[in-house]
Amino acid sequence: MNTMVQSAIQTTEEIQRQLIARAGEDADFRAQLVADPKVTIKQEFGIDVPEIVSIQVHESSLNDLHLVLPPDTDAIELDEERLEAIAAGLSCSG
Repeated sequence: MNTMVQSAIQTTEEIQRQLIARAGEDADFRAQLVADPKVTIKQEFGIDVPEIVSIQVHESSLNDLHLVLPPDTDAIELDEERLEAIAAGLSCSG
C-alpha cells in the first residue's frame, strides 16, 4: 500500500475516533454531525471536504449495526482530486 494512502487512512481513522467520541458526549454535536457532516468536519478540524467526497453518518442501534470497511486501495486508481482529498486526511472510494 502506498505510504501516503496508508497515512491518510490512519489520519481518517483518528478523525473518525474523535468525531465518534465527541458525538457520544455531546448530543448537540451529534445532531449537527448527522445533519451536515461536511460543515461539522470543517468546524472541528478546519478541513474542507472536496465535492467528490460523500460523507454519510449512520447511527447504530441495538438492532442495527454498521460495518464500515476501508477502501481497497490496491483496486483504486487515484486521480489528482482524490489524491488531494487523501492528503487532506479524508478517505474516498472509487
